Amino acid sequence: MNTDFRYKLTKRGKAVCPECGRKTFVLYIDSATGEPLHSTVGKCDRSDNCGHHYSPKQYFQDNHIPFDTVRNSTPYRKPNPKPQPVPSYIDADIFKKSLQGYENNTLVQYLYGIVGDEATRQTVERYYIGTAKNGGTIFWQIDGCGKIRTGKAIQYAEDGHRRKDVMPPVSWVHTILKLPDFSLMQCFFGEHLLRDATKMVAIVESEKTAIIASVYLPQFIWLACGGSEGLNIDKCRCLKGRDVVLYPDCGMFDKWNNKAEVLRTICKSVSVSNLIETAASEAERKAGFDLSDYLARFSPSEFSEPQAHEKQPQEQPPSDTQPEQDKKYPAYVSDAGIVYIPTPPDGCTTYTVYSSVEAYNKRSELPRFVPFQSVDIAGMKQVFINLNTLTI
Repeated sequence: MNTDFRYKLTKRGKAVCPECGRKTFVLYIDSATGEPLHSTVGKCDRSDNCGHHYSPKQYFQDNHIPFDTVRNSTPYRKPNPKPQPVPSYIDADIFKKSLQGYENNTLVQYLYGIVGDEATRQTVERYYIGTAKNGGTIFWQIDGCGKIRTGKAIQYAEDGHRRKDVMPPVSWVHTILKLPDFSLMQCFFGEHLLRDATKMVAIVESEKTAIIASVYLPQFIWLACGGSEGLNIDKCRCLKGRDVVLYPDCGMFDKWNNKAEVLRTICKSVSVSNLIETAASEAERKAGFDLSDYLARFSPSEFSEPQAHEKQPQEQPPSDTQPEQDKKYPAYVSDAGIVYIPTPPDGCTTYTVYSSVEAYNKRSELPRFVPFQSVDIAGMKQVFINLNTLTI
């Protein structure tokens, strides 16, 4: 009796496991062609930690294809992949009507209080934030082609947090409008901003966090995936070839670190920040601390101070006056390579802290701010910077 099976686990390398995100997934190949049966059909060799196994038999059953284990010589035609669903879109007129009524939009009014009128206006325009009839905020999901996938409506209290007395906590525009046969295929909130290919991309969970972070740290393009489960491979295909940094909410670092392994198959680079994980107190952890909670501790001007010094003067200064961008300001580097920059440079009250010189030069992480009195710079290496790049 011939015991050869047509579909066997390959011995030619491993793929990324769709369950645990590790490169430990062994694909089933068709012995007749030598090709993988499907990118999802295989077995994770982390049997103790994951053990994910999707067999050819299950694949054929799920796709209603007759399955057998005949000899390799039996003719076989590989099944055609299922057609990709086509997303539905929201009418542009509906979208445009929501871009008003900000005096009744509780979240927008909250933004006025923490970042100021002009920054709020620019942020509202940049992200096309809408207003619902009940004063809630509509976060429109606009894809890279400028098409409106849907809108997420959330009501906020005056302190900027979600209202817990409103049910459901999240409403969808296509559901509110009762659009028939609507095919929802979500994209990132802020995805339309990816047309700027010069900036690094930063991803957070909530839409509110993305818009607040965009004011404090405009050197990034800030996207929101809509929740810890919203960071998936299909949604991230628009990030192909981009440098990406993830800012998970408190308690989600390990989960997003695993997701980063999968995203590295698409993106140019992916890093995961542990800022929120390390900055949160025990009480803040229980309260669901996130990046917007951290940033709200500071004034946006504390983050934008370096950028102000980087601007070129519009008029040539007198010859005996040193240009602002060439002025040297002291900074300190610890034995561990941590950079402490007095802020503001004159009459400092805090130190802006970066984990390394490279992190400062690339602005690849959020700085920390610590009180001036809490740092002992004795014994540290003193350097001088022009608030643009730091070379030691």
